[in-house]
Amino acid sequence: MPFVASSRMDSRRTSSYCSTTTIVVFVALGSLGLVAVWMMTSSIVVPTAISGTQSDTNGKVSRSDPTSFKSHSGEESSGDDSDNNVQNEANSFAEKTSETLINKVGVESSPKDKEDNKEESGDGSQTESFNDINEEETRETNKEAVGLDQDTKTGEKVNPKDKKTEEESKEAENDEKITEEKKSNQDEISDDGKTEDEKDSTVEEKLDQGGKNTQEFDGNEADQLKATGGNEDFPSGVQSELLNETNTQGATWSTQAAESKNEKEMQEGSSSKEETLDSSWKLCQVTAGIDYIPCLDNEAAIKMLHLTGHYEHRERHCPEEPPTCLVPLPNGYRPPIRWPMSRQKIWYNNVPHTKLAEVKGHQNWVKVSGEYTEFPGGGTQFIHGALHYIDFIQESLPDIAWGQRSRVVLDVGCGVASFGGYLFDRDVLTMSFAPKDEHEAQVQFALERGIPAISAVMGTKRLSFPSKVFDVIHCARCRVPWHIEGGMLLLELNRLLRPGGYFVWSATPVYRTDQENVGIWQAMTALTKSMCWEMVKKTSDTLNQVGLAIYRKPSDNKCYEQRTKDNPPLCQASDDPDAAWNITLQACMHKLPVDLTSRGKKWPEQWPLRVEKVPYWLNNSQLGVYGKPAPADFTSDYEHWKHVVRKSYVSGMGINWSTVRNVMDMRSVYGGFAAALRDMKVWVMNVVSIDSPDTLPIIYERGLFGMYHDWCESFSTYPRSYDLLHADHLFSKTKQRCQLLPVIVEVDRILRPQGNLIVRDHVNIISEIESILKSLHWEIRLTYSKDNEGLLCAQKTMWRPN
Repeated sequence: MPFVASSRMDSRRTSSYCSTTTIVVFVALGSLGLVAVWMMTSSIVVPTAISGTQSDTNGKVSRSDPTSFKSHSGEESSGDDSDNNVQNEANSFAEKTSETLINKVGVESSPKDKEDNKEESGDGSQTESFNDINEEETRETNKEAVGLDQDTKTGEKVNPKDKKTEEESKEAENDEKITEEKKSNQDEISDDGKTEDEKDSTVEEKLDQGGKNTQEFDGNEADQLKATGGNEDFPSGVQSELLNETNTQGATWSTQAAESKNEKEMQEGSSSKEETLDSSWKLCQVTAGIDYIPCLDNEAAIKMLHLTGHYEHRERHCPEEPPTCLVPLPNGYRPPIRWPMSRQKIWYNNVPHTKLAEVKGHQNWVKVSGEYTEFPGGGTQFIHGALHYIDFIQESLPDIAWGQRSRVVLDVGCGVASFGGYLFDRDVLTMSFAPKDEHEAQVQFALERGIPAISAVMGTKRLSFPSKVFDVIHCARCRVPWHIEGGMLLLELNRLLRPGGYFVWSATPVYRTDQENVGIWQAMTALTKSMCWEMVKKTSDTLNQVGLAIYRKPSDNKCYEQRTKDNPPLCQASDDPDAAWNITLQACMHKLPVDLTSRGKKWPEQWPLRVEKVPYWLNNSQLGVYGKPAPADFTSDYEHWKHVVRKSYVSGMGINWSTVRNVMDMRSVYGGFAAALRDMKVWVMNVVSIDSPDTLPIIYERGLFGMYHDWCESFSTYPRSYDLLHADHLFSKTKQRCQLLPVIVEVDRILRPQGNLIVRDHVNIISEIESILKSLHWEIRLTYSKDNEGLLCAQKTMWRPN
């Protein structure tokens, strides 16, 4: 039982009190068999024996068995949400009982599903959860029996001092009105007099006020609270500001949209009218077929290009109207092989391409073997395996210090990303990218293997990353002409590389002596010297018979100031190095920070300390995204997500985390969600929306990674790339600029079948998303709402329209 493992449940005191709980509850607890029968029945009708009056709809949830991936419908029920330990908390009784927790029931279980659920002994079994909750109720009730009156008709536990407030709360429930004043009053309840269990959640969302609400809800509600970790779904007064970003964009935080002057004009806000859902879904009729990426496969726009010499045809060209068609599945598609086995082999039918195996098989990139596509771990420059090559780099330059000093790496022209895939063994996180070109599906292979990668090209635009964030940049025969046109492309790497960071270049000009390669080496030597890059190592790998050169970017401006020629020139002071969305490349270098408190002046803390430590360049004079001083904001965000992930997402969503590898946080702020998952065998792509505060540099500073994106457009990844998508108040904000339907279609495109979507947003947005997902035949595994905030967990199915 995942709920038994909860620290809140483990730390509860036990009691033998059970006989006076309630007659109905006592009967339900009389035997496990009777409980199971009740559960089967209650999934169809509203239980009144425990819940009170039928008009009370307080606390309704739907969730499913995480081991079987079957849908189970929840039961409607109601109960009091009060803590009777102290008199002050009793005063909030009416306000708590007036909060309507709305259950939007998911896909109805078949009788067989219900029978399976009855007998299920694995994690997340709803019957077991109910039994466990009721056992906890009997132990908890004795602890709080003083001052309680048992209503045997309704099953409610009522504090005699709160009879009047209870009646008022029921009237409020019947009116289905929840005011912000009531929420505020509840949030401001003092922690004085609470148990240690209760204080455990002071920086997190207190649905059960210290884990005690389960004894005051009926069995179904208690199960539901445990399904979401008890008190993780919505913030307490301490953390409620996490749902309300302050308007600090003109002060501490600017947005990527504001920074990027050449960005496309924002789309007009969508109409306030309800969007009409067209349930007649159709498959996309495009040449790319199962590999369709709308912004990279816009054939009409590509045909109109006058020039392609700078890879313009590989860059993003998004259609004016985002598509609302669905990408088909490959024939014979099946759930991906799990990590780490997926690093060695994947199902051939999931990425049914053979061209790369035919072209690169002799270099140990990829091979087709029966129903598998296999990856021996080699590459053009490391035929004998990536791990040997990775260790050879550190032996050549110990200061690289993989997994300590060097944590975040950019791999240019990654191929099938074996370099980044094996750097996981050295505790290094690698952002790999390559274009969608004649090397058929190389990035798709990487993602199917469980390795981070995006489709991108070094062409005419800046890459969608902030400046000074990568510890190491790597290029192994990446086919990029660094030395031409004033070194414009190498200067883009200079923008991205952290001051004092390393560029590892493993390519034929380093070690071959023919005229062409010698000429390129001489041009690179002159260019890197003029950029003040110091070549700290040039060496040969005798096993792979290749060579590499390692350069270090300067940490200050001394070399820039001492150059005899201003070539390449320094960028103008008005040129923002962090502007990265649709910005044209320029052949110039940005000055390095001078102030000791500026970002980039100091190297981050070594990993793993840097993931938790507040960046040195955040100070109390800066206002954070949520309104606190920036360091406190950072810490609160981290504590918030650690608690949510530990208490709710991991054990209470019905998600089988053993199947999760590729994760995306679609609207990241400080990277707290990703940081909270760092001990799991997953990686997280943190996406910072272009209209959100530009906090992406903070994410990199803590040893994580991500990129900028506009969710009114398609993401630069293949279909079926991610196992889990997390969207915290993304859709309500995005809907202010574009229609919601195409965004959900994009979610359907990039999420794998049997993958999960977690949404936290306003209840009206949750309802709209739920309707769209149901029309797509997704399983709604859990919905929950309190006041105007909602939570949804849904699973994509294999369904595609005919």
